Amino acid sequence: RNFYYITILRDPVSRYLSEWRHVQRGATWKASLHVCDGRSPTTEELPSCYTGDDWSGCSLQEFMDCPYNLANNRQVRMLSDLSLVGCYNLSVMPEEQRNKVLLDSAKENLKRMAFFGLTEFQRKTQYLFEKTFNMNFISPFTQYNSTRASSVEINEQTQQRIEALNFLDMELYDYAKDLFLQRYQYMRQKEHQEARRKRQEQRKILKAKQARLREQGENSSSTDYIGNVERW
Repeated sequence: RNFYYITILRDPVSRYLSEWRHVQRGATWKASLHVCDGRSPTTEELPSCYTGDDWSGCSLQEFMDCPYNLANNRQVRMLSDLSLVGCYNLSVMPEEQRNKVLLDSAKENLKRMAFFGLTEFQRKTQYLFEKTFNMNFISPFTQYNSTRASSVEINEQTQQRIEALNFLDMELYDYAKDLFLQRYQYMRQKEHQEARRKRQEQRKILKAKQARLREQGENSSSTDYIGNVERW
């Protein structure tokens, strides 16, 4: 079988706040194995941010303060090839080099996917999906601007802190948005060119049909005149 990999990216700050609210309500990722290069990370490589059964009720400050929080730069980590940096072993290479390798890998994998969309552009995402796979959804996508994340009011300092914690995701998202809009514009231009070509073909067909009708009309007039002369 042929498998097509697709994904949907979200604004990093909104995504981070949404995950915090999700964790605050008691969600955990204990079932996630985080397998890389055939093994799961050790507790030393990937410590937990909490000691109880879950992290329910944690404040946003606590969420941001945990240095092992997998919410940080989650989109880059999930799109990149972790084996390139020694998986979760942070001692394999310097942090700056590790970050560059992860970001480059995430960008390359995103670019090579069959399709990706952005939550902030629901209609454009639907349009590109339908054009890419030649499939149509039953109903149009709806752009919801009111989410759990949007209901969280944060000050500018907190905003900057979240952006700093997700600096790789921020750069990936800027790259993804630019690439996404380029693909959208290309597909729209291609659609317009195809529509123009069809209109031109239809005009040619119509002109040819009108020419045949005129020719038939002239021949019919001549025949009728000759027939009348014979009768006269």
